[in-house]
Amino acid sequence: MIGFVMVGTNDLEKAVEFYDTLLDVIDLKRIEKTDTYGSYAPKSNPEAVEFYVTTPFNEEKATVGNGTQISFYINNKEAVDLFHSTAISLGAKDEGAPGERYEGEYYSYIRDLDGNKICGYTYLNK
Repeated sequence: MIGFVMVGTNDLEKAVEFYDTLLDVIDLKRIEKTDTYGSYAPKSNPEAVEFYVTTPFNEEKATVGNGTQISFYINNKEAVDLFHSTAISLGAKDEGAPGERYEGEYYSYIRDLDGNKICGYTYLNK
């Protein structure tokens, strides 16, 4: 079972600003910010941190993993669309516009400001 996920950043202030707005769309809020990370949890359960954006502990440059992707399950198609359009409006790169990729599955893909691949998805028949 996954406890939480982390992505690296080379500009924590910009990354936190980006994720504050983007994750609000899917009911996550920042619950803490330090000199090295921002942490995000469901608005309904602020003790349950699910996502961190952080500067690397080893103080080297943050890099993206080839083949690495962070995926957020989102409640419905309209929210996936909003997640994607919000990310793009905040400066993310489009990696795949929202759409049905497999029968009954709806996905969108972006690269955040540091190049981390982020997916928003839902199931259309649930």
